[in-house]
Amino acid sequence: MSTPSSTPRHLPDVAFDAAAAARPLDWVGMSNVALPLRVATGEGEAITVAASVDVSVDLKDADTRGIHMSRMYLQLQGAFASETVTPAGLRRVLQTLIDNQGGISTASRLVVRYEQLLLRQALASDNAGWKRYPVEIEATLREGHLHLALRFAVEYSSTCPASAALSRQLNAERFAEDFAAARPLSAAVVSDWLASERGLAATPHAQRSRADIRVELRPAFDELPLSALIDAVERTLGTPVQTAVKREDEQAFARLNAENLMFCEDAARRVASALSADPRIERFDAQVSHFESLHAHDAVARVSGTGARE
Repeated sequence: MSTPSSTPRHLPDVAFDAAAAARPLDWVGMSNVALPLRVATGEGEAITVAASVDVSVDLKDADTRGIHMSRMYLQLQGAFASETVTPAGLRRVLQTLIDNQGGISTASRLVVRYEQLLLRQALASDNAGWKRYPVEIEATLREGHLHLALRFAVEYSSTCPASAALSRQLNAERFAEDFAAARPLSAAVVSDWLASERGLAATPHAQRSRADIRVELRPAFDELPLSALIDAVERTLGTPVQTAVKREDEQAFARLNAENLMFCEDAARRVASALSADPRIERFDAQVSHFESLHAHDAVARVSGTGARE
């Protein structure tokens, strides 16, 4: 039985062969690399989540056959596990990706996908629960300039204003029907009627809805403003879906829906108003989708714009 030799073997490397049909390439790399990612929770703390990462560099030398892909993979393995992801940290990783290619690359790109967890307080009770938001970070370093964009989605409830008006009409007609006979009316009588089954002739239709948002960030911030942007969008919509819910929370949610009746056009304008007021945003694109309970199709609206100028 032979024993392994202590002398390193010479392994062939065809990457040094001449490239066929030589030309530069825009991007070369890997997609869906599994990585741990340290992210802020919005409460001054950080947690580790599972991430999927696309990584690539350009190949500027037309005659070079391929990049050093194994170097790229090994560099990424611990890149985001120990410190919270920040613009400065992304820049360091992107620059190292270029440096490790030995002069054949001048630009690098990362796309990081994960689910952000934020702890959300119940509307009325003392309970709280974790809520997840799909997130994508796009980071590109080219000629020393870092370009950052965030994608995220926020789910909310949308109650149709037209359906609410039609329901109110039916409720009013039933009230007129039940009290057509002349009889004394008092606040107590009307209150009892409203609290009874007869007091609700129709309910407006509502549905779970989603805002899908992409923002391009200006380069002058130390933190990724993800939690702040999510909070701003949820505030302007007024009816974000909930986590922990007891009866008092459900009642509070019903009240919020009545106070925030909206078509998809209304929701899109609300999202735009929140994003356009933020000086950290260079540009935004948003789509709201109302997954209709009345129709078999969805109602959608898109809006774009720029952030505030300081």
